[in-house]
Amino acid sequence: MSTTTPPRERPRQAAGPATETQHQPTAKSRHSQRWLAWIFLAPTILGMGLFTLIPIVASVVLAFFRWDIISAPTFVGFDNFSEVVQDPTVRVSFLNTIVFVVVAVALELGLALALAIMVQEKMPAWLRVFFRSAFFFPLILSAASVSIFMRYLFNEQFGVVNWFLSLVGIPAVPWLTTPGGSAAVVILVYVWQNFGFSFLLFIGGLASISVETYEAASIDGATGWRKHLHVTLPLLSPTTLVASVMAIISALQVFDQPYVLTRGGPGDSTRTAVMVIFESAFQRLEFGQASAVGVLLTLIIMAITAAQFRLSKRFVFYQ
Repeated sequence: MSTTTPPRERPRQAAGPATETQHQPTAKSRHSQRWLAWIFLAPTILGMGLFTLIPIVASVVLAFFRWDIISAPTFVGFDNFSEVVQDPTVRVSFLNTIVFVVVAVALELGLALALAIMVQEKMPAWLRVFFRSAFFFPLILSAASVSIFMRYLFNEQFGVVNWFLSLVGIPAVPWLTTPGGSAAVVILVYVWQNFGFSFLLFIGGLASISVETYEAASIDGATGWRKHLHVTLPLLSPTTLVASVMAIISALQVFDQPYVLTRGGPGDSTRTAVMVIFESAFQRLEFGQASAVGVLLTLIIMAITAAQFRLSKRFVFYQ
């Protein structure tokens, strides 16, 4: 009786080290991946360098020169800054900008927060979607085109606003020909077009507050405005910080609305800092003084933003 011996099995290799070795990238593959990453990043880096970094450095350097494009730049040191500080038009424009920021940002954040609370609590889901889109829509429009349209609406002779006021017996209001009226129109148009962004931020912040928190507050007796005062506002403080920082930075750079609506008038009542930069550079060809005003405005923005983050350690609460 013949017996057959079973074939010998080949010894299995240990899978662990070999597999890890096969999947580890080699030096050549890492080098190629690094080059591929730089290729994809190159357009963004070049764009930021050409259109952001280089202009910023050039503006800072140009603030110490006197240059009108036609002749060669002349180094003048801090003369541009001293002339800018002594210029009454520049001082009035910065004062107008600060007043505009205080009023416009307060209205923008207050309106956005109130509407966000109303939309989030008092409306069905489909209506929330509608109002989110409707309130955000003005933000995607051109500020210049909106300002042109609003200029006709607030016209003293044939404006629609004064026509509606005449229906209730109110005489025509000189909206764009008086300092107070023109400032009010500029603020209203700016707030109407920009509050939608803060509104969406507050909508997101309200959605992050858990229902259990409100239920616990209701058990403790907090109802109505007390619930929002002691629960919503403290828990919404991180969102409020972000919204206020972005709103203030945007308002400090306001240009389109006052330029199109009033050209800075009547007088200098609505002239802003960015308008002074535009007029100095492109109307009087004083690029050194325009750069000096831009540097001062940038320093003010940085100081206010730093102060906001400094104060946020006391007034911002995280869950």
